[in-house]
Amino acid sequence: MDEGYRDRTAFIKGAKDIAKEVKRHAGKKVGRHVDKVADEYTKRSYARFEEEDDDDDYPQQAQDGSYYRSNSRANDEEGHSDSTEGHDEDDEIYEGEYQGIPRADSSGKADGQADQAQAQFRDLTQYEAERRKDQEELAQQYETILQECGHGRFQWTLYFVLGLALMADGVEIFVVGFVLPSAEKDMCLSEPNKGMLGLIVYLGMMVGAFVWGGLADRIGRRQTLLISLSINSVFAFFSSFVQGYSSFLFCRLLSGVGIGGSIPIVFSYYSEFLAQEKRGEHLSWLCMFWMIGGIYAAAMAWAIIPHYGWSFQMGSAYQFHSWRVFVLVCAFPAVAAIAALNIMPESPRFYLENGKHDEGWMILKQVHDTNMRAKGYPERVFSVTTIKTVKQMNELVDMGDSMAWHQKWRTKLSNLFHQVWSNFLTIFNPEFRRTTYMMMAVWFSMSFSYYGLTVWFPDMIKYLQKQEYSSRTKVFIKEKVEHVTFNFTLENQVHRNGEFFNNKFLNLKMKSMVFEDSLFEECYFEDITSSNTLFKNCTFISTLFYNTDLFKYRLINSKLINSTFLHNKEGCLLDFSDENNAYMIYFVSFLGTLAVLPGNIVSALLMDKIGRLRMLAGSSVISCVSCFFLSFGNSESAMIALLCLFGGISIASWNALDVLTVELYPSDKRTTAFGFLNALCKLAAVLGISIFQSFVGITKAVPILFASGALAAGSFLALKLPETRGMVLQ
Repeated sequence: MDEGYRDRTAFIKGAKDIAKEVKRHAGKKVGRHVDKVADEYTKRSYARFEEEDDDDDYPQQAQDGSYYRSNSRANDEEGHSDSTEGHDEDDEIYEGEYQGIPRADSSGKADGQADQAQAQFRDLTQYEAERRKDQEELAQQYETILQECGHGRFQWTLYFVLGLALMADGVEIFVVGFVLPSAEKDMCLSEPNKGMLGLIVYLGMMVGAFVWGGLADRIGRRQTLLISLSINSVFAFFSSFVQGYSSFLFCRLLSGVGIGGSIPIVFSYYSEFLAQEKRGEHLSWLCMFWMIGGIYAAAMAWAIIPHYGWSFQMGSAYQFHSWRVFVLVCAFPAVAAIAALNIMPESPRFYLENGKHDEGWMILKQVHDTNMRAKGYPERVFSVTTIKTVKQMNELVDMGDSMAWHQKWRTKLSNLFHQVWSNFLTIFNPEFRRTTYMMMAVWFSMSFSYYGLTVWFPDMIKYLQKQEYSSRTKVFIKEKVEHVTFNFTLENQVHRNGEFFNNKFLNLKMKSMVFEDSLFEECYFEDITSSNTLFKNCTFISTLFYNTDLFKYRLINSKLINSTFLHNKEGCLLDFSDENNAYMIYFVSFLGTLAVLPGNIVSALLMDKIGRLRMLAGSSVISCVSCFFLSFGNSESAMIALLCLFGGISIASWNALDVLTVELYPSDKRTTAFGFLNALCKLAAVLGISIFQSFVGITKAVPILFASGALAAGSFLALKLPETRGMVLQ
């Protein structure tokens, strides 16, 4: 075997060694491409051997798995192998393949090829170091550019546009709670179904926050926000028309998935247009729109839902009541945000991080010119000519012309998924691991206590109302009533061992009525509507029920002798609470949401003066102390006051946490990290709501200890985080 074939054998073996080195240094994905090139090269070399005319020229397989020929003309006389014949020095080896495999030369050995591979791909580390250096330089220059652009009309316009998106998130939280008192009868919802409907929105928002947060770092803040708000609007619109519980549940789930991207993207998007000295204050002002969303939802519910005339029916199959109008109106902020976003540009920081210099420069010039014209200086020229961009890694995806369109889309989506997932994993790299775990703990503890208590407060108010209502129950024992016509509402009464003879119950409502061991003889019930009404161990003799909802499940261990039911009312067979309680729900939510206004103002004014950590820890400690006042909440008014107190104090810690999350992560990981932490927040909310609700009417001690303990832990861990006040945006 001559020297040329030894060189060829060494080269093929070296190519395989290169693949192993690439896998070790650059990951499996790039390694698979190099494997493919090495295999293709081996096949083509083998084919060339077979074309030789010499009988002794057959290829033989070596023990190491490579191929050689026993006798051959050397192909390396001109300094390159057959694989590069017809190519110049700078030509590609194979079109569409990875270009990193070096050419074999006559003096190369297997070890030399492996060393060359290591030298060429050494480099991911070097590449990451260069990219990090570029990001640091860009961060400093970007801050200087924002100082030149100033803060003015452009930022305030974007403030109101993104405020609409944040307002839509606030509305979404309240929608289901407001419609339940009215929708439960239309959909015949049992208690478990109502609980699931309340939680499904949080589950949808949890998924949405993670998905849209990851996508926003890959395809852009503005584009991702438009997609997520569109999904929210479409399914919110559908949910106002669908009739069944399952369909409504599905639509609210997808509506929640859509709006889940609002908070992570909005704060990241807006922060990238704010200079360092304005960032904390104006991000806190932006939080005001979440409060405005809650006020809007409460006001619309109060104005629309009680107007039962705003409804129509198409037979018995389709009903469109006033609460459905309310659901439709609640989609308006998201629709308005979509319309307004279409006139706003993408984040220039996102473009610069992704190597799009010209696009980023044009947007920054637009910001500068808009602000200067508004301030009366239209002659000022944007002095920046060149902006640092971050080194990009080429994506090794072969999209050949022969590939079908659906295969191309599948490949693109698969590649996008891998990019998003790998970017998510980087927030757990050693550089960010401690910060991420600490932020996870703070987000979880804050959300667990806040959402748990904000749902526990209204439930406790309902419980206290029920207790007070029960204390006013009238009890009648061994009464005897004859020849009386009842045509007025009967409410909150207990009748034991009574006798009713030849009485008429006409066109009335029975609310929380209980008849025990009573006798009804020759009585007539017509057009009766009842709720929480039961007949226990009663006897009915020659009694007629006409057009009533006194179904047999309300007659417990009762006897019917010569009694008849005619034309029973159709519809749901469940009992529902008094519709007047809906006003209390709207009122309590309105007050609780409005109470955060002072906390919002204080946090905005002090955020850049005392720092994020002091604001977060201080607000959490005061909220923790306020939890112990819950033990004094023994009346409805006291619980409402405590709800307002807790909401007004805790909002400052939420504002500080939002600002801190934006500033702790670099731009290419910002929405990914924010989305993940916000998804964890929604998971903690589901757990907090489920746990706190289970103690309503049992004990106050456990919710108080849970909430105060979580807030104390969160405030302690918050002090361990790095302070970001005065830092440029990474």
